[in-house]
Amino acid sequence: MKAILMAAGKGTRISRHIDGKPKCTVDLGDGKTLIQYSVELLGKRGIKDITIVLGYQGEVIREIVGDSVHYVENPFFDITNSIVSLWFAQDYIVGDDRYLIMNGDVFLSEEALDRIVVEKLSPVLFYDSTRISEADYRFYCKDDRLMKFGKDLSNEETSGEYIGCAIIGDGFATTFIQRMNELIHTQHHSQWWEDVLYSMAEEQALAVKDIGGAFWAEVDYVEDYLRIQDFYRK
Repeated sequence: MKAILMAAGKGTRISRHIDGKPKCTVDLGDGKTLIQYSVELLGKRGIKDITIVLGYQGEVIREIVGDSVHYVENPFFDITNSIVSLWFAQDYIVGDDRYLIMNGDVFLSEEALDRIVVEKLSPVLFYDSTRISEADYRFYCKDDRLMKFGKDLSNEETSGEYIGCAIIGDGFATTFIQRMNELIHTQHHSQWWEDVLYSMAEEQALAVKDIGGAFWAEVDYVEDYLRIQDFYRK
């Protein structure tokens, strides 16, 4: 398995609380940054072929992580969204390998990553069934398949919260890249990379896997960051 870490965004909702630094460079509490932690954790699970997609303050991330990974840069990060960032990384998504695509501001516990990397289906997105009322981006799932998705689902039709990562592979990468290019060429520059998958929902079964009970969090608000620090210190 190979990994693509999406780290081009600025993170406007929390930026002023972290001195304008990239979200993935927040200190977990002992001097280690989130992006360092993620790269090291992936490496411990045998995922050493890692590509980081840069944009906002990319040089800061390069300095922190070093030359153990591949880098791709989205020079238009401030006027586009993550679909364009991933488009710049498409040369690293080839063949029949399996790819874990993960938002760089997501903290995964060891348990969470272990439950992700053993998944054999493709494409598959991961969600947390323990987060309903507080869920941000919501999934409604049936028979391990994604049926509805979005921020406006009611609690009653929410199966859980999307955690910010997915796996594609086993020949699906070609289909994924083709659809991504179709969206880019039709000016869908403001969409998220996940919208490539969501755009296929009616024609392609999108598998889902629940990691409920395993700790994870996204650095979106100060409260999220504090939850991560509390868990990391334990």
